[in-house]
Amino acid sequence: MQIGVVMGGISTEKEVSYLTGKYIIESLDKDKYEILPIPINTKYELIDRVKCLEFAFIALHGSFGEDGQIQAILESIGVPYSGCGVLSSALCMDKDTSKKVFVAENIKTPRWIMVRREEEINYAKIEDMGYPVMVKPNNGGSSIGITLVNHKEELDKAVKEALKYDEEVMIEEYIKGEEITCCMLNGEVLPILSIKTKEEFFNYSSKYDDNGAEENAIELPEPLQKNVEEICKRCWESFKLRVYGRIDMIIKDGEVYVLEINTLPGMTKNSLFPKSAKAFGLSFSELLDKIIESSLNTSKY
Repeated sequence: MQIGVVMGGISTEKEVSYLTGKYIIESLDKDKYEILPIPINTKYELIDRVKCLEFAFIALHGSFGEDGQIQAILESIGVPYSGCGVLSSALCMDKDTSKKVFVAENIKTPRWIMVRREEEINYAKIEDMGYPVMVKPNNGGSSIGITLVNHKEELDKAVKEALKYDEEVMIEEYIKGEEITCCMLNGEVLPILSIKTKEEFFNYSSKYDDNGAEENAIELPEPLQKNVEEICKRCWESFKLRVYGRIDMIIKDGEVYVLEINTLPGMTKNSLFPKSAKAFGLSFSELLDKIIESSLNTSKY
């Protein structure tokens, strides 16, 4: 089977995408697949480069990767691709919309407000949430453009920084607790990973540098483990996820808060999903096989 690994793209996460693509290419079984690296720098070069593929493995992150755009293009030209579909990708990429779905489904999530410019900051609402708060671009990942704000005086600068990366900025209640991530494959929860970092939060260097964070598979106490797994499955169903995804959470005082859902989680050598799969007993090559097989089985194109 001929597989094109689409990487690069146009987002601020381009560098991470190339790392993901490189690791996927190195790990795919050369006896099973004819592998074609497909680096892209614009939206417009995509169709000509992928239209003859048997399968596109999407190694993009951020805009025109996780937001449903590339998925829609691939569906329109009949090329099967890895991971979630258009709707799921778009919903999960938009943090504000994701949170509205969480609330509608009675899934706990930190409180938040949205702003489009500095003048819209509602300081009274933020005081009600209490400092510190997280300031982040609404559409984005890899912790790019995110700031932990401890005092009111730092807020304007943090919002201005986040607006460099997106037209909308989320100001979110900071929940200090145990950070975990739950990787899901075909609707099943893989081993939960605990994340411990020396930084104030799980930032870019924590995610991608060697020894940037301590990430270990854990078994939570029985009632909490069951609750986390149930929340994961509710997220899977509510967002109509398919094939694979990663759900980031914080646990505080026994309460579980969902932060966000990643429909194209990082697949670098330091990424969380390969670590969770390994704890489950899957090598990275075997994980890629399962993603390809499941994507083909669920594809309508």
